[in-house]
Order: sequence, then C-alpha cells, then structure tokens
Amino acid sequence: MEGIRTSAIAWLLLSLAVLLLDQATKWWAMTAIPDDVAIAVVEGWWNWRRSYNPGAAFGLLGGAGGWQRPVLAALALGVSAYLVYSLYRLPRRAWRLAVPYALVIGGALGNAADRLSRGQVVDFIQWYWRDFFWPTFNVADMAIVIGAVAIAANGLMPPKLSQGQAS
Repeated sequence: MEGIRTSAIAWLLLSLAVLLLDQATKWWAMTAIPDDVAIAVVEGWWNWRRSYNPGAAFGLLGGAGGWQRPVLAALALGVSAYLVYSLYRLPRRAWRLAVPYALVIGGALGNAADRLSRGQVVDFIQWYWRDFFWPTFNVADMAIVIGAVAIAANGLMPPKLSQGQAS
C-alpha cells in the first residue's frame, strides 16, 4: 500500500506544478497585458489578450447572474477530489491514467482558485486565423483539455493482455 501512496503523491506534485504554472502565468497576464488589448506573439495566428470568463468553457453560463461561479468552483473541487481518490487507487505503473488525472486536477484547481478569488477566470491566450478566433484560454484550460482527451483515449484503447493469456 505504501508504494501506491508514494506514487500518488508523485502525481499530485505534477498537479501542483500545473496549478503553480497556471497561477504564475495568470499573474503575469494580470500585470503585463492590458485589458482587451491584443499583443501579437505570432502575427496572424497567436495573441496575448487578457480577458475574463465568469462562466464555464467557451463562456457558457457567462451571463447567468453569478450563481454559476460557486457551482462551477464546487464542481471543479468535487472532480478534483474524485480524481485524487482515483490516483490513490491506481497501481504504481498506471501512468497512462495518472498523468491525465494529474493534469485535470491541476487545471481544475487553477480555474477554481480564480473563481473563488476573483469571481471569474483569467484568460490570456488567443489563437486565431483570419476572422476565426478560438475562445481565449489559459494554462489550466490546456491541462484540462489534454487530460480529458487522454482519459477518453485510454477508455477507447483495449486493455493489454498479460503474458500467458490467449489473444
């Protein structure tokens, strides 16, 4: 049992690294980027542009009147708690699930911290092409998306047969 806990703690350190990177980059965005001013990073493709999202992904529930903020923060905390519990139950070598769980935990906690401290999430990465602008996002959003896609991909892959089993 001790090996499993040690393994989970290592993955939780990855979650902490994601959380700290997210909060550090949001602090940078708050101090270095003016509100709603696009600063070109790669002309025609990528801007720094600070904006705020009081809702969920892609601005959903953004104008819901405020009830969504504590609900979304509570949801993020609940999902994170469940994934921490799941990390502790994973076998030591289950890194294909542990890494995505850790990414989602760190990202969810990063955005929850914003909701609880500011009432909204700070976004600052804007990708676009011509007149198509992807919704502005942040490091936490990237970690959540990468983690969720990896969790889904793991669910679609057939489990490996152990040695000695017939195929």
